[in-house]
Amino acid sequence: MREHSSSNTDALIPKVRTHVSVSSMVKHNPEQLKIARAPPAGSDGMRTRARIDPLIAVVAGGILIVCAILFVMMVSGSQPVVPAATCGERTLSYVNKNLVSAGMEATLVSINETRGIYLVTVAYQGRRIPLYTTRDCTLLFLEGRDMVASTGTLAGVTPAPSATPVKTGRPAVELYVMSFCPYGKQAETAMKPVSDLLGSRADIRVMYITNVGGTVVDSVESLHGAVEAQEDLRQVCIQKYSPDRFWSYVSGFNTACFSLLGNPQAAAACSKNVTSSLGISQAGIDTCATGAEGITLLKSHEASAMREGATASPTLLINGVRYSGARTPEAYKQAICGSFTIPPPECQTVLSTQQVSAGGSC
Repeated sequence: MREHSSSNTDALIPKVRTHVSVSSMVKHNPEQLKIARAPPAGSDGMRTRARIDPLIAVVAGGILIVCAILFVMMVSGSQPVVPAATCGERTLSYVNKNLVSAGMEATLVSINETRGIYLVTVAYQGRRIPLYTTRDCTLLFLEGRDMVASTGTLAGVTPAPSATPVKTGRPAVELYVMSFCPYGKQAETAMKPVSDLLGSRADIRVMYITNVGGTVVDSVESLHGAVEAQEDLRQVCIQKYSPDRFWSYVSGFNTACFSLLGNPQAAAACSKNVTSSLGISQAGIDTCATGAEGITLLKSHEASAMREGATASPTLLINGVRYSGARTPEAYKQAICGSFTIPPPECQTVLSTQQVSAGGSC
């Protein structure tokens, strides 16, 4: 359903397989399909290539790319074209058998022909992941690069500068998540102390990534199923009717209830225990979350996510500018404080620089 991708310079060279069918390809590490992948070693997040002359690296890379292109052209030209729908199903089957973590499953989002190949988009662990196959559906590529748009080189790449912050008197902070995504939970844990510190100075909101197909609860689709859709509805209602206790609820839910994804009844009961402990009116939240009001609230979140292109859990926008730094309280605080026209005194407070782990499945 939603995705976030990262890449490194090694991905400039396609990993071409000489096998004659998707289903017979060599397995890849399932970690390639995780939401958050740690960058390779190197202070700048890029792999270092010690003792390799940059020119040699570029020439060698160019030779490999040319060979890969020629190989793909020869193979594709000699094989019959497989219909897009068939190739999409075949690719999804291969991915679920070979590339995902045990007990997890990717779903097919779309398949389109582009530039003489198929672009197959799958949803997995909170991300929409683009894959590429030849039109005969025999070769699968895990990443594609637009060489016309790219301006980098294989060696000595300078990381793109951070987006220039937009400064306002009261920054608007939107953190897009899914309520049962561990990476969304990680971001919420980092954001809570920031909200405690700056909540009176900035508008800090949690937004939910879902698909609302109708006017009833059952029409809400979320990556982790109905239990997540129901929790998203509860949280948007708590956000509206108990905004002063919202972050306490999220923190309590993540601590006590997050592990109950596979047990809808237990998750709902746990949620009620948290609301009760915080003095939140359960009857009011239930009325909102199971009725038209909750659907309307969640639809507004969906519309906002689509408008902003927020497809990854988490996605953080500060005054409409996408944040791409560390997920720690201090890093979030600094990014928000850098978006004030005049930073308030609270910005002098130093928060934790520790990032909470994001173990589990998403």
